[in-house]
Parts: sequence; C-alpha cells; structure tokens
Amino acid sequence: MDSCRIPENASKCSGSTMECFMVLSTQAQKVSIGILCGLLGTMCVFENSLVLYLIFSSPGIRKKPSYLFIGSLALADILASIIFVCSFVNFHVFNEAGFSKEVFLLQLGGVNTSFSASLSSLLLTALDRYISISRPSEYKLLMTRRRAWTALGVLWVSCATIASLPLLGWNCCVLDSACSELFPFVDDTYLSGWICFIVVLLGCIVYAYAHVLWRARQHVAYMEKHQAPAGKQNARMRMDVMLAKTLLMVLAVLTLCWSPVLVLMAYSVFARLSERLRKVFAFCSTLCLLNSMVNPVIYALRSKELFSSLRRLLAHCRRQLKAAEESPEAESAHKSSVIET
Repeated sequence: MDSCRIPENASKCSGSTMECFMVLSTQAQKVSIGILCGLLGTMCVFENSLVLYLIFSSPGIRKKPSYLFIGSLALADILASIIFVCSFVNFHVFNEAGFSKEVFLLQLGGVNTSFSASLSSLLLTALDRYISISRPSEYKLLMTRRRAWTALGVLWVSCATIASLPLLGWNCCVLDSACSELFPFVDDTYLSGWICFIVVLLGCIVYAYAHVLWRARQHVAYMEKHQAPAGKQNARMRMDVMLAKTLLMVLAVLTLCWSPVLVLMAYSVFARLSERLRKVFAFCSTLCLLNSMVNPVIYALRSKELFSSLRRLLAHCRRQLKAAEESPEAESAHKSSVIET
C-alpha cells in the first residue's frame, strides 16, 4: 500500500490505480468500517422509511408543503444510505475494483446526488420555517403544494446534474488534469466546486435558522411590550426555546458530521495527503451516514403531528399483537357471546 502513489494526471488514469485508493490496510479496520456502515445504514433506512410511511399514510399530513420537504429529506437519506453503504463497503472492505471508470463515476454520482439532495431538502425545510414565522398571514399563499413540488423538482434535477458532471466528461482522465487524491478519476477543480456548493448549502441552512430564531425572539419582545395575556406570552416563549434548541441541534449535527470531511477534501486540493489522513477520511465519511440517521429525529419526529401519527401506529401494532396472541378458542367463545348478545 505504501508503494502506491496517487495519479497526478490522466496518463495514469487506469483500472490498476484503483487499488491505491483502498486505504484500509488491516482486517480490523475493514471490520470496523463494515460494522459501522451496516449499523448506521440500517438505522438510517429504517428511521427514514418510517418517516415516509407516517407522512404519506396520513392524508392531512401529506398535503402540507412542509411535510413534502421532510419527505424529500427522508427519501434522499434513504438513497444516500443504500448507495453509500453498498459502494463504500464493496470498495474499501471487499476491495472490489473490477469495474470500469464509468461504473465508478456512476456510483459516485449517486452518492453525491443523494447527499446533495439531503442538504438541499434541509435548506428548503429551513426556508419553509422562515416564511412561516416571518410572514404567517401570507404563508398559505406563498407556500402552495404546487410551488413545493416545483421546488423539489428543481432541487433533485440540479443535484443530479451537478453530481453527473464527472461521468459526463468533467474528470481528470478526459481533461488530462490533476486527479483527486481521495476519489479515483475525479478532477480537483470539480471537487473544489462541489465543496463550495456544499459549503454554500450549509451556510444558507444556518443563516435561515438564525433568522427563524431572530424572528421568534422579535415575537416574544412584541408580546411583552404590548402586555399580551400571560398564556400567549408563555406559548411564544416556549416556541422561542424550542426553536433555539432546534437551531443548536442543527448546528451541532451539521458541524460534527460535515466539517471533518469537507476540511480534508479541501486540504487534499492544495496539498498531498498522508496515508494516515486518507484513512481518517475514510472513517470520517461515515459521519455523513450519522447525519442522515439523526435527521428524522430533528426534523420529523419532533413534529407534534408526526409524533401523534407514530403513537397511533404503535398503538395499532400493539392491538394487532394482542389479537394475535389470543387463542382460537377464546376468540371463538368471544364471537359466540357477541352473537348471543
């Protein structure tokens, strides 16, 4: 592994160079990555599938634009988990390199599309909440279902287009340019552009939630100034505290999960990475899965409507289990007593 040098130009873009990107050298590292991806990926798919079911099984919830954005977030996180875990484990754990450049870039495009769509859905969710608190009287006119679906369509098409650029020709093999140290066949210029795109998304998310919190505090100050009833003041203050907690959770999760990966990506553009840093990057990449696993808790299950729907679902499941545990004789006797009555 130490003898492998990362290709610096397109003349070295060949299938044999794929092995140089397989940085996990020991069995313990491979097992650790495999277990980590398996657990996080399974939890992520389960949680986000549950969110999608709760949204689209309730007619009242799925009609609201805000829940369409949360549904898009859940779908993106499901796709990100499946595509990332399968391709990442296949490459780094099982060392499968018997595929073409096009197949690898297609897999990478799928990962980039899903993670970009996840962050973009977070941005739409943040903007939706900003509009709802800054212009509550006009919210239903501004945020219609048609506009929500249009925004989601633009989101997914844009993310897929940006992620497909390496496959369409923006790669170091076609351009005879500098190749990335972290991803085979990826051009350093494209990687820099994608990093900037993600940083802008993260910055907009933080900016939108900061304004949501600012507007909430303005509401509280207004209510206190005009001596509103104590009940309304308390409700506004509870909302302010809840938004503050949500904002802190958003900042903490996004910083924890994305900053290590983005910092190492940016560093790789300007300097050569050591073998140790490339291994660190492989482990830090799994933090993106952690972000996808935590998203349902922050954005979905904290919603009173979705939480109530979840409680009804659990109650229904308990009734089904209780009914299944009853013996056929008891069920038959119960039916006979009902008929007699």
